[in-house]
Amino acid sequence: ALMTGSIPGFIDVVVNLNSPALMDDNLIWQAKTAGKRIIFYGDDTWVKLFPKHFVEYDGTTSFFVSDFTEVDDNVTRHLDRVLKREDWDLLILHYLGLDHIGHMTGPNSPLVGPKLREMDNILKKIHISLLSKVEEASLPNLLVVCGDHGMSETGSHGGSSEGEVHTPLLFISSAFEKRSGPLAQPEHVQQTDLASTLAIGLGLPISRNSVGNLILPVVEGKTMREQLRFVHLNGFQLSRLLQENTPAYEKDPGYEHFKIAEKSHGNWIKLYLEGNNSEILLNLGKKVLKQYLEALKTLSSSLSKQVAQYDMYSMMVGTVIIMEALLLLLLSVPKALSKQAEFEVPLSPPLFSLLFYLMCLLLCAVHVIVCTSAESLCYFCSMSWLTAVGVMMLISALTCGILSAMTKIFENSRLPPKNPTVSSSSWSEIDVLILAGTIGHVLSLGASSFIEEEHQTWYFLINTLSLVLCQELCRNYFLLKECDPQHSTNVKQNFDSIGETPECKNIDIPAASNSKLGKATSSSEFIKGSDKWISLATPWIILICCRLLRSLNQTGVQWAHRPDFGHWLTSSEHKSELSFLAAVSLLTIFFLVQRRCSLVSKIAMALGLLGVYSYRAAIGNVIFPWQHGGKDISKGITEAHFVYVFVLGIVFTGTKDLLKSQVISADSSMKSTGLWEVYSGLVLLAALLFRPHNLPVLVFCLLIQTMMTKYIWRPLKFDAAQITIMHYWFGQAFFYFQGNSNSIATVDVSAGFVGLDSYVEIPAIFLTAFATYAGPFLWAIHLLCYLSSEVSRNSAAVGHGCFCYALMRSVPVAIYVVLVTGLRYHLFIWSVFSPKLLYEGVHVFIAAAVCLFFTAMDQNHSYRVQD
Repeated sequence: ALMTGSIPGFIDVVVNLNSPALMDDNLIWQAKTAGKRIIFYGDDTWVKLFPKHFVEYDGTTSFFVSDFTEVDDNVTRHLDRVLKREDWDLLILHYLGLDHIGHMTGPNSPLVGPKLREMDNILKKIHISLLSKVEEASLPNLLVVCGDHGMSETGSHGGSSEGEVHTPLLFISSAFEKRSGPLAQPEHVQQTDLASTLAIGLGLPISRNSVGNLILPVVEGKTMREQLRFVHLNGFQLSRLLQENTPAYEKDPGYEHFKIAEKSHGNWIKLYLEGNNSEILLNLGKKVLKQYLEALKTLSSSLSKQVAQYDMYSMMVGTVIIMEALLLLLLSVPKALSKQAEFEVPLSPPLFSLLFYLMCLLLCAVHVIVCTSAESLCYFCSMSWLTAVGVMMLISALTCGILSAMTKIFENSRLPPKNPTVSSSSWSEIDVLILAGTIGHVLSLGASSFIEEEHQTWYFLINTLSLVLCQELCRNYFLLKECDPQHSTNVKQNFDSIGETPECKNIDIPAASNSKLGKATSSSEFIKGSDKWISLATPWIILICCRLLRSLNQTGVQWAHRPDFGHWLTSSEHKSELSFLAAVSLLTIFFLVQRRCSLVSKIAMALGLLGVYSYRAAIGNVIFPWQHGGKDISKGITEAHFVYVFVLGIVFTGTKDLLKSQVISADSSMKSTGLWEVYSGLVLLAALLFRPHNLPVLVFCLLIQTMMTKYIWRPLKFDAAQITIMHYWFGQAFFYFQGNSNSIATVDVSAGFVGLDSYVEIPAIFLTAFATYAGPFLWAIHLLCYLSSEVSRNSAAVGHGCFCYALMRSVPVAIYVVLVTGLRYHLFIWSVFSPKLLYEGVHVFIAAAVCLFFTAMDQNHSYRVQD
């Protein structure tokens, strides 16, 4: 944006991780072409964007946010030498220290003040050096101070809040008139205006695709003739860009205003050439200048709205594949949630059908027509023909598979039922809530306000779920005296009741005679005494936990600026309180996790959690009780590596048990222990990556899981589908309890550099993604642990859970893709809808990994429980 004057696409958020060379016309290329000698020091993204453009450069990685000093010292060390030289025309310095401090410690950190003073001294050095050369230089020099982005309340950026999008822009030059008295209120300009202004100031052509306007105060010292020439050049460039992008450009208000201003400019020039120096010439010049500025503003606005050129063909192909996959999942619900948990996509017969080949030929023909007639660049058309044909075959196969599945369902519906005495069970309140909540959430994704405040939707749903669970528990303990067929909470029987017995049981829970709980014929006899009252209190305890977590991190957009308990804890005055909370949280995590681990894993977990506290103490977040003075702050590399060793050790131990249970012997207890140890290792990793004030989120996550397992899911005998959806809902809620939102600004980049002393792309991406999605991920892994450990369930339970989890993730993503395509010209497409799409995309990858893990652990194909 700064160098091309064009508005970047949202995908640049991802592309910037490994920036390719910038092919668009830009200020750096124009300067190099004009023979300008350019030197650059700082963020190596510049070197990647503009390779071979600098006569001298020294890049430093911008993604290693733990580095506050070396990244700036590497720039400053060149200054004294380069300022004395005369062999350069343009010097670009990109300092990163302040940005890194914001990411790691926030805008209110005590590190911000010293860093700003350091920047002041550097500016002073540059300014003094330039002033000393004023008399020698034939042309005036210019010093530009600006920021590429601002900072949110949490120190991050990428959103649309005031602090993130408003940054200072300062021009210092001997060519400007000296100002006296207080400074006037600075005017607001667009970030894209800088490229046009610098191009005119340096006597270079304005970048071809620039939508920026000339910043007039920069040239106010020039004569009226020069000012009018500058704005005319800017207007001509914008009008030409409009002609290239808009067929009916002549009717555009900006173009009409420009032509009027151009005509008035011609009249002014006539008067000027006639030697008229009267007041009339001056007033007419001011009038023409005003007309030009209005035209520039309107042209820029029109072009900014048209800047998004969507590749509709590629988008439609992707949308069709996504919707076909979703439809196949929905058509597979009856079989996938049956006793056998079969999920078979009928692709083999369609692959040999005439319809499949006809569709392939038709789609290939459409592809050829679209790609040969497309005027703009199309991503799908740029693929190799082999890849394109493969995609066409996939679409054809999915279409034929859907038709085949629908035909089978239609044929089965015409057959008489195998057991005509069985009637479909009624829907319970839980089933109705699950269906209504899922549909309501999906529909809410069409409104920008609901996306900005999506956390409110999930908070409402889990609170409502807790109240419905309370009702179920009260009914179970006080109203039901015997097993009532009308009280079956079996959601899967609503899809497929064929072959079921009229007993009061769930699909994935065998009859009582085959269970270790065979003597317990009613759930009211399962829990007695004090446990019964704890069970009744559990939903209310969950509600209290959720209310406390809401106060910990303000998220969303509307109330994100308001102070919360997390801000209070992270302030430097409350470090003792934060240290105490972190210590208590780590002790509670150990107590909640260690109960099902082996002795070795318990010791490793204890040492690992001690290492977590030591790491936070090393980087200055918390203090030890015996610390009384200031302690040197380090990067905590050794302490973090210490924790990573125990994380890998615990996960390795769990994986070894899982492999034994899968390969050597079908031991369910060994499998359960292995899964729990893998889960424990992930909890330890989350404790390391979470900021200290967020450790209570992990504590409450484990507490709610423990209480719901013992006092809700087991006594109420919910089936796997219902339990999966509850896990999914709580996982989504805990995503927002962490302080996340649908804005890029809330991604905690610092988590990706815990224990790293340099930028390593793959580990940094993995750690950042895990820290961001820790809530949904831990709830998903807990679901697998729970379903695998329940001996009262048959082996289909894990398959049911995997299918339901995939379905719950697929429905909102598929519908949202359609919605966001339809809303691509919405006012908030870049600030609201696009970030949400990016979050959903990453979440789909994580959900796919979870489903693969489920499938690996599902032994349904080998071992079955005979009812």
